[in-house]
Amino acid sequence: MVIDYYSDVLCVWAWISQRRIEELESQWGEQIHLKHQCVDVFGDTASKIDAGWRDRGGYEGFAEHVQASAARFEHVTLHPDLWVRVRPATSANAHLVLKAVEITESHTGMVSFAKRLRRAFFVEAMDIGQLSVVRDLATDFGLDAAALRSVLTSGRAMAVLMTDYRHADQKGIHGSPTWVMNEGRQTLFGNVGYRVLNANVEELLRHPEQEASWCS
Repeated sequence: MVIDYYSDVLCVWAWISQRRIEELESQWGEQIHLKHQCVDVFGDTASKIDAGWRDRGGYEGFAEHVQASAARFEHVTLHPDLWVRVRPATSANAHLVLKAVEITESHTGMVSFAKRLRRAFFVEAMDIGQLSVVRDLATDFGLDAAALRSVLTSGRAMAVLMTDYRHADQKGIHGSPTWVMNEGRQTLFGNVGYRVLNANVEELLRHPEQEASWCS
């Protein structure tokens, strides 16, 4: 069963959900395939903060919100400098390199590097909005710098990223993280607990023939 998983690398809820995803894959193994795709939530961070947090403390208010959101989860660690001193301008550079990794390595490789990028930002307070920072992290991660450079400069990585963004827009997905199951018939968004995720997967795997609509 394929689960389309849309997330933005700068989204704290996607970082919080990391363990849930890993538990889900451990539980169901090869019976499920999480297809990780990028969605544009923090493409223009300054505009997002201005629109949503102008009257609520700006970046400082958003930083407090992020810390408070994560504080409820014992397994989540956040650096105190997030959004206070470290303010990535965009998630698009990180997404672009992730798509380059997907092309040159594999989908699995991209997922692994996405986790490394999230840790770099949320735990180590590195500005992954800067392309140079993401490239350095890719090199340290053991990825082929020349191969990545090739697909970045040729535009291939950008084309794949634009496809992710377009698919998200066509499906009406504007938040992170979002799980899309059952060929688009079922969507779960935001802070979805593991038990809810697992129950939905279990039901679809056990009774797939009952999930499709008879009306067409």
